[in-house]
Amino acid sequence: MIFRNLSEEDVTLDLVTKGKHSALSKIAVKIARKTEVDDQVVLQSLWTRESAGTTGIGRGIAIPHAMLRSISCPVASFTRLAVPTDFGSPDGDPVDLVFTLLWPRPAATTFLPALAQLCRRVRAPRVCEGLRLARSSDEVMAILDSDPRAMKEPPILDRAATWVSLR
Repeated sequence: MIFRNLSEEDVTLDLVTKGKHSALSKIAVKIARKTEVDDQVVLQSLWTRESAGTTGIGRGIAIPHAMLRSISCPVASFTRLAVPTDFGSPDGDPVDLVFTLLWPRPAATTFLPALAQLCRRVRAPRVCEGLRLARSSDEVMAILDSDPRAMKEPPILDRAATWVSLR
């Protein structure tokens, strides 16, 4: 799984931005520090891909991604935006959950299966809700590392189910 090597420094909660470009710019700076790739190269790669078509996949999720020759292994990050931002998603919903993925160009044949797996994983309702409620990087990493079918309902959903069953 792409997120197995995710660390606290790869998770940003409640990032304040002024829009999509601002969000991608701030994410690029953070990724650049980790990869030692120039932040403008990262941003340009992400923005070029975004300009070709939205990376918003619906349900408030975007997966900006790019292939780079200058990296030797995949790089992933998770960002929860403080204010949902328009990414031009097909469902029209603004994005608050951003999974950024950089892939080494020499490993291009493994990219699409990994991207498909990531899309299936993050679209699981329990995963999305858990990520929106997470209070720390540790909680985010635990949610991304867990089996969504075995996940306990997020606390808000637990309370709602209890309330409904009492009526």
